[in-house]
Amino acid sequence: MLGPVILAASRSDRMRRLISAAPVTKQVVDRFIPGETVDDIVPIVEELTAKGLELTMDVVGEDITTPEQASAARDAYLMLIERIAPLGLGDKVEMSVKLSMFGQALDGGHDLALANVRPVVEAAAAIGTTVTLDAEDHTTLDSMFAIHEELRKDFPQTGCVIQAYLFRTEADARRLADAGSRVRLVKGAYKEPAEVAYQQKHEIDKAYVRVLRILMEGEGYPMIGSHDPRLISIAQELARRAGRKFDEYEFQMLYGIRGEEHLRLAAEGHRMRVYTAYGTDWYGYFMRRLAEKPANLRFFARSMVSKG
Repeated sequence: MLGPVILAASRSDRMRRLISAAPVTKQVVDRFIPGETVDDIVPIVEELTAKGLELTMDVVGEDITTPEQASAARDAYLMLIERIAPLGLGDKVEMSVKLSMFGQALDGGHDLALANVRPVVEAAAAIGTTVTLDAEDHTTLDSMFAIHEELRKDFPQTGCVIQAYLFRTEADARRLADAGSRVRLVKGAYKEPAEVAYQQKHEIDKAYVRVLRILMEGEGYPMIGSHDPRLISIAQELARRAGRKFDEYEFQMLYGIRGEEHLRLAAEGHRMRVYTAYGTDWYGYFMRRLAEKPANLRFFARSMVSKG
């Protein structure tokens, strides 16, 4: 399986230098990351929302080694919120954050991450939108869920992400599927050991459906993070059986992947939110996109051959 190899490469400084230096890389990265600055991204926000799509914005970058870098990450989100506020888009544009960017892995990281993310959640609420806490590797999840629970005391709309490939996720879904909760379900994109996660695609897909059923039958707001046509169809059927209206769940897909499907679902009346990342520290995000889906890797490889 190439996925684990690519994920290992995402942590390699040597591979980072090699791939970053390849002439074709920027062209391919632009497929998934449409800009490096807030000035780049505001026109993208306007373009996608004009097409009936919604967005969740991710300022990329996870290799935080100092409290100062964590503060800078916080400030980048605050700048983003300040820039989109005049657009008046409300919850059509929300934020996605990785707590590693806010200092979670540093000494005292749990408290530091909470202190850094709270102003972002407050600022998002002030313009009528919200924040979703992205899931990272399994060692970070207890801290993430604790921060999520703390933030929801004042901002109950704060969302979180759960990953189908982890054994723990069905129990997490049952706990989270309460009234007012917002939970994004994804398959999972980190290299996890067999002791904590399913390793085979068919096992992960079956787990995804089990967890999705829990969310759909619960009282919260499910967010279906998948590009898989079969899982999208299953999600629609589970929503129908649960008696959910179109505004009681949503689909989420990555910018640059299956764009026509984004528009099709929106045209049918579904809430369709595009996960849109931007920033200069794109390497880790880009490599996980390659690892998640073989088609992404083939796209990159073809570009390397034709342009290199």
